Amino acid sequence: MPRDATHSQSTPPANTVESAEPCPLPETGYLRLHQIVGRPARNGRPALPAIIPVSRSTWWAGVKSGRYPQPVRSLGPRITAWRVEDVLALIEPASAGEGVPRDPSA
Repeated sequence: MPRDATHSQSTPPANTVESAEPCPLPETGYLRLHQIVGRPARNGRPALPAIIPVSRSTWWAGVKSGRYPQPVRSLGPRITAWRVEDVLALIEPASAGEGVPRDPSA
């Protein structure tokens, strides 16, 4: 039985197409660790760009020291996530240039 020409063309699913622009963050909600520090492409999953380009161990050390926000653990017994508001508050001073030390004599 001949196949229809439209069935022979395959298009990749929408979630596997990689874009150069990272997805904008919502104003509220939660982020998992791989959404914050990024994830390489593996097992058919697309790569996720890092919002904060640090390793997982650096992130957890920063959480322990208080440099990065504390996670929310009330979502489930094995779920660790961070509020989008807390991550955005961490990003905003760095993007505004406030994270760079300035010379007071200048």
